[in-house]
Amino acid sequence: MYGFLVLAGVVTVVFLLFNVLPGDPARMLMGQRADEESLKIIQKDLGLDQPLSTQFVMYLNDLSPLSVHDTDKEHYLYLDNEKYDYSELMTYGESSVLVFKTPYLRRSYGTKRKVSETMADSMLETGVLALAAMLFAAILGITFGIISALKKDTWVDGSLLFVSILGMSVPSFYSALIIAWIFGFLLDDYTGLNTTGSLFEYDDIGNEHLQLSNLILPALTLGLRPVSAIMQLTRSSMLDVMSQDYIRTARAKGLKYWVVVTKHALKNALNPVVTAVSGMFASLLAGALFVESIFGWKGIGWVLYDALTKFDLPIVMGGVLITATIFVVINILVDITYGLLDPRVRVK
Repeated sequence: MYGFLVLAGVVTVVFLLFNVLPGDPARMLMGQRADEESLKIIQKDLGLDQPLSTQFVMYLNDLSPLSVHDTDKEHYLYLDNEKYDYSELMTYGESSVLVFKTPYLRRSYGTKRKVSETMADSMLETGVLALAAMLFAAILGITFGIISALKKDTWVDGSLLFVSILGMSVPSFYSALIIAWIFGFLLDDYTGLNTTGSLFEYDDIGNEHLQLSNLILPALTLGLRPVSAIMQLTRSSMLDVMSQDYIRTARAKGLKYWVVVTKHALKNALNPVVTAVSGMFASLLAGALFVESIFGWKGIGWVLYDALTKFDLPIVMGGVLITATIFVVINILVDITYGLLDPRVRVK
């Protein structure tokens, strides 16, 4: 229910925000030389000739899987076969129908493609990038966190804490520029890495090829902040667990130190870490805009940045709604996972 309320709030804010911005969407679609008659036709097709409240109802109707439409072409809720892939559930009145359909996010002003199709093409790129960054961050962060906890108050602990604080303090757009400059430009002869590139690249004859090497730099950049957060969380959790009575009892029984650490302490210490990693993954999916735009990685962030520069509002609105939905869904799954890991937080 909270997730639904969050999405409802996002939809409302996004609609109001982008409908008070200056500019005529009809003229963006038709160009500056379009005649007035053509502009009126496009405005009617987009519903821009309706009051703002009616436009909002139309927008909600487009987004909702269950929606009410009218078979009359003159009605503002006309059931257009070119817009919707739907199944008719029931008919009532003379021309009103209730349908089940895929959410319609409108069409791009520039390419005329459906926003959902554009986002689907970029979803794989962002998902692969976020997953790679999260794996890098989880492995490195948990490892460094364990080492830091076991070497508490030593120079190793102090060095790792300093590096983690530095990693959390540097903005991603700045670290992206530095990493691209060092590894993709200065050390290019040794690393063989490009400063820009995407998951799939085309050769001179137009064939598509998978380029995993292009994933390294953006994944490293995107994973820097999560590494620092996971390391500190793991360290704190390990120190708390290692001070518990059952750990001292296990040590007193004569169990080997590494058995106590890996079998008894680490398992319980990872519960909050797993929850944090899941939440961070949602953040990476939603917040990769700067990294993708700097490295030319053609994911959702790159698409949104390109749409913002061209004032392509449907793409921007659709991208914001999709990332918000991903964030809400993953956080719900995180809550469920936490309940499975720790029975104490389950609702009775």
